[in-house]
Amino acid sequence: MKNKAVMTETNERKLPVGIQSFKKIREEGYLYVDKTEMVWNLANKGARYDYLSRPRRFGKSVLVDTLQCYFEGRKELFEGLKIMEMEKDWTCHPVIRLDMSNGSDNAKDLEAYLDFVFSKYEKLYETKLPDTASLTVRFSNIIETANKVTGKQVVILIDEYDSPLQHSWKTPEHENCTRVYRSVFSVLKTLDEIERFVFITGITKFTQISLFSVLNNLSNISFDAEYAGICGITQQELTDNFMPETSQMAEANGWTTEETLRQLKAYYDGYHFCRKNMIDVYNPYSLVHALATKDLRSFWASSGATTALAKFVNDMEIRLKDLDQCAIISTTIESSDVTGGGAELFMYQSGYLTIKGYTGGTYMLGIPNHEVRQALYEMVLPALAMRKGSDIQSAQAFLNLNLYNGNMPEAMKQLKALVADVPYSNKKLASMDMEERYRLIISTILNAIGMRVEVEKMISTGRIDIVAENSTFIYVMELKLTKNGGVNAAEKQITDNRYTEPFKADKRKTIALAIELDDLGKGLLEWKQL
Repeated sequence: MKNKAVMTETNERKLPVGIQSFKKIREEGYLYVDKTEMVWNLANKGARYDYLSRPRRFGKSVLVDTLQCYFEGRKELFEGLKIMEMEKDWTCHPVIRLDMSNGSDNAKDLEAYLDFVFSKYEKLYETKLPDTASLTVRFSNIIETANKVTGKQVVILIDEYDSPLQHSWKTPEHENCTRVYRSVFSVLKTLDEIERFVFITGITKFTQISLFSVLNNLSNISFDAEYAGICGITQQELTDNFMPETSQMAEANGWTTEETLRQLKAYYDGYHFCRKNMIDVYNPYSLVHALATKDLRSFWASSGATTALAKFVNDMEIRLKDLDQCAIISTTIESSDVTGGGAELFMYQSGYLTIKGYTGGTYMLGIPNHEVRQALYEMVLPALAMRKGSDIQSAQAFLNLNLYNGNMPEAMKQLKALVADVPYSNKKLASMDMEERYRLIISTILNAIGMRVEVEKMISTGRIDIVAENSTFIYVMELKLTKNGGVNAAEKQITDNRYTEPFKADKRKTIALAIELDDLGKGLLEWKQL
């Protein structure tokens, strides 16, 4: 069912850019993708204690807010939505909601936030304990009083539960934060009889040291087929709800509607959250921002999505090429603690990798889309090049500009500057042969400036070292060390194997480049455009 929210007087369609309040979306006429059938099923047909893991900025807070409005009986907010066909009673339950993203990265601030929230509920239910009462006792008293005052079972919603734990990880404050969690949230288990529904969202699982250790009856719905699309936007939801904006974006960029849909899919789609329901899911934060601005950019990554990576993934600049296609055992991805699950688990839970396939108890993971790929490579490039990000930004910008314009002399000048003596000086690359080092560095540079890159692309006549595409050109690159024949051997291989042939049907021009590289890793020596 399409959105039937009350529109503004001018009947303008308003996109909910950055809005996490269901109430605000509905009352102020913002476009809403109807998830209420799943909300009703979750609240009435599932377990009473549920945990949902999704990447940051994937709509978890809107979901929590929708649940709050539903359990508070706010029927007027749901007019015209699917839930109206399902819900008959609209019972009003007391709702206690915590947003743990406000809990900071240390126990003192975490306790201060809980004190602040508990004080509001104590005022609401007119209950007050002695100043010496612990947070645990206060939380228990609030739940019991809410039940007694209203005569209804209590709903408890905990959003972004892992935020303080993630931010304090690998710091002296981490154990202090987990101590607060163990103490305060232990009451949820003891008050089971007066709790109607407990719903917890997060990104990463700290199974042994937080809510999971005190709520052993917590059901993890993160991999359930029924809820694969509960957060994010599916292809059907895009075409049902956003075609006017898609058409406007097409017109603004000189694209057809079909081209615009392909671009949006390449940039922001590709997430899968269940092996039994491999429905494609778009990143909602990026998709809505792209439609609102009529531009393709890395909205999710620029919002700070990559800040925690360094805590959980070592030597990312070297490992990234392997993480693009990696395997993980089902028990690890579905139930393991992030602190012991390895880089692949963290990168899946936080949205940098997604499910690509499943066979016999093993998940295959990969990078979901172009936005994430560019963000990751842009992040690792300074470490790989052994320079500060600010030192290479100008060269990256000019390389991007010249590759967009097809100005090969200037583009190769910038590429030479960026490669320099990296293969020689970066000792982490020592286990690779020299040509492999160059492929890694050059492909990372091209990915980081937003090109779509395929390394060692297989075609019927051979294997191309690098194929890099932007909106104007397709670049076919063959790399050869001087000792292996250099630029002449690279040119011959391109010509003999007809490497440009598969791209002739594309409306973009294909440029073939033969590139000669120094045997000892001192950089790019010579190049030739065929």
